[in-house]
Amino acid sequence: MGTDHGTELKLLRPEEFDQWWNHLYRAFGGGPASDEERELDESLTEFDRTLAVWDGDAVVGTSGAYSLRMSVPGGALVPTAGVTMVSVSATHRRRGVLTSMMRRLLDDARAAGEPLAALFASEPAIYGRFGFGAATFQVNAEIDTSRVTLEPPAGAEGVRVRYAAPADVLAECEAVYAAQVPARPGMLARQPGWERSVLLDPESRRGGASPLQCVTAERDGRVTGYARFRTKSGWGPGGPEGTVSLVDLAALDPVTAGALWRFLFGMDLMTTLSLRGRPVDEAWQHQVSDIRRCLLQPRDAGHIRLVDVGAALSARTYVTPVDVVFEVEDAFCPWNAGRWRLTGDAKGASCERTEHAADLALSARELGAVYLGGVSLLSLAAAGRVRELRPGVLTEASVAFGSPVAPWVSHGF
Repeated sequence: MGTDHGTELKLLRPEEFDQWWNHLYRAFGGGPASDEERELDESLTEFDRTLAVWDGDAVVGTSGAYSLRMSVPGGALVPTAGVTMVSVSATHRRRGVLTSMMRRLLDDARAAGEPLAALFASEPAIYGRFGFGAATFQVNAEIDTSRVTLEPPAGAEGVRVRYAAPADVLAECEAVYAAQVPARPGMLARQPGWERSVLLDPESRRGGASPLQCVTAERDGRVTGYARFRTKSGWGPGGPEGTVSLVDLAALDPVTAGALWRFLFGMDLMTTLSLRGRPVDEAWQHQVSDIRRCLLQPRDAGHIRLVDVGAALSARTYVTPVDVVFEVEDAFCPWNAGRWRLTGDAKGASCERTEHAADLALSARELGAVYLGGVSLLSLAAAGRVRELRPGVLTEASVAFGSPVAPWVSHGF
């Protein structure tokens, strides 16, 4: 398939992977990856969904998609195109390379019957024009555990926390992870082979810290939670100044979660707990003695795009009954443009084409942002990005689209 300025977009062939991979790493400013990272990424690559843009014999653009399943409000797992590995050579910017790749990826997602597409944006300003909206957020924190204490819920003292080699307890930890997926919108059901990614531990990822460590939490003889982390020793004039860097934590109940957080806050010789990419509504934020010294930093995370408006809005449930007609603007995926009537409640929903007068007008970008329940229609309307055409419907729809649990895309792709 030809693109602008004489470049050519083609599916990647396995024998071209090394050249494609090297271009990707250069575009992201990174050095050579470890053999372990490269081998895992190649094994997970879906070559029938992976694209390369060529200028002669040189790769100048890369992208691809994973066949994922994402949880949505109500607990359903919806087929989702996980857009990934997107890069354009610095020599070929503003030549239509990215547009040609996004065109192909979204057309392929539609042909595959995937109602959603998702991505993590290296530069958020890029993807709004393709209909992606920032739908999930996450929290980073640098917690001074020499000054901040944590009070877990009652019963945490009865949870057994023990060290284990990460690979030795992988099956038990994966069972905990899988049980959590339907409970929080945005989480990803682990596809075959992806369980290897949680054990990936090249030295380049450690930043001078220890190899990956793991503890499990047990209640009544079964594993109900786990934490994976690294530690880095440090010493200052006043004594130890070590850092615990949390990689992953999951728990089946609040008591187990509290026991794991208490363990992380109380490790000997460690004075900082570093968190990256955690859900914005985790209970530990209400259990600490001084939230200011946790230095919370929110940021956008998962960006969502409705590939099929009708199928996507029908796949989730709604907190309160909703009956609303959307006027959808979608220049990049014109099959979505026009009026859609959504009716639904906490038990299910239907979204069909309609000739009825529109109640709300918005673009595909706004629908993507509100889809998982983490962004409100009211806030987007206040920003001038949603127009209310029938008085009163905006508040009703905004409440219905909400989620009692903050959405969170649970791992990168």
